[in-house]
Amino acid sequence: MAKQKPTFQPTWSWLIARPVCFLGFGFGTGLAPKAPGTVGTLPAVFLAGLLLGCGMSKFGLALLCIILFIIGIWICNETERALGVHDYGGIVWDEIVAMMLVYACVPQGLGWWAIAFAAFRFFDAVKPPPIKWFDQRVSGGFGVMLDDIIAAIFAILTVHIIGWIA
Repeated sequence: MAKQKPTFQPTWSWLIARPVCFLGFGFGTGLAPKAPGTVGTLPAVFLAGLLLGCGMSKFGLALLCIILFIIGIWICNETERALGVHDYGGIVWDEIVAMMLVYACVPQGLGWWAIAFAAFRFFDAVKPPPIKWFDQRVSGGFGVMLDDIIAAIFAILTVHIIGWIA
């Protein structure tokens, strides 16, 4: 299924005028002209690192991700409504929350985080079954969030399998 495009090009000033869209676009990272999903995932690296580095437990980060997932349903719904398009590529709140969940569930360390990032981006971009099924059939903000959480689960399992084999 080809992604739809809005009837206008979202801009920085458009985001600043709409705080919920600013969040939906991952603090502006979703405006990246190339690979907005990958660029939009980068704030998760910073946020997870900051929170864990400040003493938040991995369990606490996972619980925060549940809250951010629930809030994200509303954020993504409102951003879709403002754009007039379902699951526009620039909406990256879902990538941020899912990637933070991955970091809450994998071993710490630059190497593990790099593997986790690559695994998540692979599953989010390729959308193997059942991710693609959910992506195509579940709409609205919940659908936007859900396929990324499933991709996150695949990434978490992949990292743990690599850790078990290595």
